[in-house]
Amino acid sequence: MYGMIHRAARDMVRSAGGDELWDRILLQSGLKDDEFVSALAYPDETTFRLIGAVAAEMNLSLEEALGQFGRYWITFAHASSYSPLMKMAGDDLFGFCENLDRMHASIKISLPDVDVPSFRVIETGDASIRIGYLSSRAGLEPFVIGLFEGLLDHFNQTGEVTCVGPIDQGIEFLIQIKG
Repeated sequence: MYGMIHRAARDMVRSAGGDELWDRILLQSGLKDDEFVSALAYPDETTFRLIGAVAAEMNLSLEEALGQFGRYWITFAHASSYSPLMKMAGDDLFGFCENLDRMHASIKISLPDVDVPSFRVIETGDASIRIGYLSSRAGLEPFVIGLFEGLLDHFNQTGEVTCVGPIDQGIEFLIQIKG
């Protein structure tokens, strides 16, 4: 994964517990702060080691840490150089979800070696979206739930996100909007 992911994790931790907490996470993970260069690719193992240390130091399960990080990622990305891409992807939750693959294709132009997931809207209703998710990485379902929860917040919606389970090519998620 790219260093931008690591930088977002650092920002999330610092906003929750300050530099002291971040220093403990670096110590536990065996990583150094200067290793997080945004545009460089890092082995997935490095990212999982970092998130594992975040979970341990913040007294969270790995699933909870991934969920919180997914939710935080939306705010972080919107405040970063990816903000224009997010704005172009759509100005409501439904349009944004329809354009996730287009947004990732744009990112891949700048970072050709990035391994981006694929999102496919399966069905929309008046207050729901069923989305198929396909990734080469296993175990990121809590992160994806957090991403969709972050998008609900971003678009001033309330709702519930659930992982429905495996489908032919990936995993299905359901976003149900309330109110």
